[in-house]
Amino acid sequence: MAIRPTEERLVQSSVTSGKPTSHADLLEDVRLLWQDLRELAHNHLKLATLEAKRAGRSLVSIAAAGVFMAVLLLMVWIGLMAAAVLALIESNMVGEMEAVLLITGVNLLIALMLFWFIRSKSRYLFFPETVNSLKNREDS
Repeated sequence: MAIRPTEERLVQSSVTSGKPTSHADLLEDVRLLWQDLRELAHNHLKLATLEAKRAGRSLVSIAAAGVFMAVLLLMVWIGLMAAAVLALIESNMVGEMEAVLLITGVNLLIALMLFWFIRSKSRYLFFPETVNSLKNREDS
């Protein structure tokens, strides 16, 4: 910091004038303190800006990698379903059309179960207990 230590101010003032620290020295210390605080705030804001920029770039990279990974996983799922259809056909359990429809039906059933799961969990997105507690206070 740019503020002079108290001992240095006292020694300097007693050597020069023999009296305690003047208002000019105090004002100078206040000015130096204000300048240091401004520099510190500026440095903190600059650091936060740089980190926000890096976080934004990281988020974009993560989103792009996530989309690419989703496409790859979709291709894996399609491959697994095609293998299941071929296995059903080769086992002579069902015909070609029935195997495709069976696998499609299973996928539809899984999708419906996931839809039900998402719908049951989505009600918590609206903070129901907090809303109820606020409504109870307003009614009182």
